[in-house]
Amino acid sequence: MILVDIYDMASWWTLVIAFQVILGSTYFLWKKKNNRKSYNSACYGKTFEWNPVPLIEHDTVVEEPPLMGKIDENVLNVGATSFLCLDKEESIVESALKSFEKYGVGSCGPRGFYGTIDVHLELEERLAKFMEVEETCVYSYGFSTIASAIPAYAKKGDIVFADECVWFAIQKGLDGSRSTIRYFKHNNMEHLEKLLSEAAKKRELNPRRRAFLIAEAIYFNTGEMCPLKRLVELARQYKLRIILDESLSIGALGKNGRGLTEHLNVPREEIDLIVGSLEHSFATSGGFCAGTHFIVEHQRLSGLGYCFSASLPPMLTQAAISALDIIEEKPSIITELNECSRKVNRALSNLKHYRFRGDELSPVKHIYLSKDDQTDHLKHTYLRNIANYCLEKGVAFAVATYLRDVEVNCPEPSIRLASSRKLNDDNIKLICDLLDEAYEQVGPKPELLPTGL
Repeated sequence: MILVDIYDMASWWTLVIAFQVILGSTYFLWKKKNNRKSYNSACYGKTFEWNPVPLIEHDTVVEEPPLMGKIDENVLNVGATSFLCLDKEESIVESALKSFEKYGVGSCGPRGFYGTIDVHLELEERLAKFMEVEETCVYSYGFSTIASAIPAYAKKGDIVFADECVWFAIQKGLDGSRSTIRYFKHNNMEHLEKLLSEAAKKRELNPRRRAFLIAEAIYFNTGEMCPLKRLVELARQYKLRIILDESLSIGALGKNGRGLTEHLNVPREEIDLIVGSLEHSFATSGGFCAGTHFIVEHQRLSGLGYCFSASLPPMLTQAAISALDIIEEKPSIITELNECSRKVNRALSNLKHYRFRGDELSPVKHIYLSKDDQTDHLKHTYLRNIANYCLEKGVAFAVATYLRDVEVNCPEPSIRLASSRKLNDDNIKLICDLLDEAYEQVGPKPELLPTGL
């Protein structure tokens, strides 16, 4: 009887608790619904009251357009770096169009997934044979090639020695590596040797720490060649690995166009990794890394630009193969380019109002204002005016632009002139005459210069 009473009492309390739960849940849901309505109403009202502050002032004036625009076919273009003039070669265009009809615009995927097509493998095989190395891997963008290759090998805790004039892509690769960076003076082997000697004394160079030496065969920011033989000697003496960017020298130097290593007769095995661009002499897009199978294969798993970027479009890959065909079949075009570069060098030395920089065989020259008593901003403005004047007269120049607050050892403003194998004596004379004329017409005038510069 007692057990029956206890059971009845427990059932009664169960009903009470269940009723309280239902009542509390109903109240909670009702309260939440009303709060949501109030919140939405408040937000709705504030949305119409909010007046965003503009990111920039409306009267901000952009000094120069981001793009130059299309250049007329009749204009002599000495700003483009198609040194061998293969960008309009009919056979290359036809082969690219056939590849477009077969494969479409792009692969839409990275190489390691579903972006590898037979033309990629063919180009890598052909480049390896051309460069006389074991293997190459192709990237889809020239800038990302060296910027991805450096951090694929150099890591936090490693030490890297680099020329202070390396171009922006190399600087970004160095940033990505998070290594200790030591810059040596441009092409100054005595300063490099001093830095290496000091590092060795401080035990910064030791078997437990990887050390790298990075240079450009032809420096994009100066047009000057690196003293490669001396670099190799120091690298072997202090046990450094060499990464050489041959972007401007591939197809421009050497009897067969294999770059500075061929031009100076430096054995290919002395360079641990050669990086090149297909966007200059090959007149297409993309880049490649060349070396031993072990070194190149490492990038296929750790080169960010290789692993995560869509592969080079097949039609552009085929264009590179066709360009390589021409270079191999007609190595005389390299000689033609070298002769033109020499002529441009001689002609630029006679300019009245400028000084220039660039090795005799380098297809890239930098032209500077002879006056040094001006700010970089003024120099850039005058050079832009000079380039615009020349464009109206039928010659297109490229004013070198830099991220002044970001780049290491930011170069002086200049006009970057690219020689090509089809420049003749009349073209070269026109270029020099027009530069001097433009300076006298729109260049700096002493009476107009602000004081205190």
